[in-house]
Amino acid sequence: MISAIIVAAGRGTRMGPDIDKLFLEVAGRPVVAHTWATFDTAPLLDEVVLVVRAGLESAFHEIGATLSLKKPYRLTVGGAERQDSVWNGLQAVSANAEVVAIHDGARPCASQELIANVINAARETGAAVAAQRVTDTIKQSDDGSTIARTIDRAKLWSVQTPQAFRLAVIRQAIAAAREQGLNLTDDTAACELIAQSVKLVESRQPNPKVTVPGDLPYIESLLR
Repeated sequence: MISAIIVAAGRGTRMGPDIDKLFLEVAGRPVVAHTWATFDTAPLLDEVVLVVRAGLESAFHEIGATLSLKKPYRLTVGGAERQDSVWNGLQAVSANAEVVAIHDGARPCASQELIANVINAARETGAAVAAQRVTDTIKQSDDGSTIARTIDRAKLWSVQTPQAFRLAVIRQAIAAAREQGLNLTDDTAACELIAQSVKLVESRQPNPKVTVPGDLPYIESLLR
């Protein structure tokens, strides 16, 4: 069995005060509705778990009612930080889940091909992540205002979601981070703690995340 965890419990403070980016309408639906619909129709997935903020459960049920969902879903409440929310999601997946795909609710443009490729890579290797090669020239600054050196971009990748794992692997990895008192914003970083290799799966199509208001027109153009 393969489960998806959509992490939708963050506040997205960079959008501005009192703005929940997940519920902003883009291409006729809330951002998170596009994300949910994509994973609901992903052929390899059997169930969807949404990790949401406490008090917003009814809002997500209402969105679900508009989507003609094909897969069973359940909601669970998020934690103080993203890592805590992922942990809660891991506790909510079905007992017979073998692989789990974790995805940001604010990243609505992931393709079905990318989702399948990441899941299949995780089946083989234990862990996999959607990523794009860095194409810009990257500079390092030691003082925050001047260039110290140029970084070799040939070895650099920008990681995204979905990230997929054998369930036992990601549970062990997140547990290790929690035991060490670490707060990681990327699930593959937890795999590094337990020396679990992570397969890079190249994302060849745009897969942006809604972070600031200026992201919305671009994301709308992709969704349309």
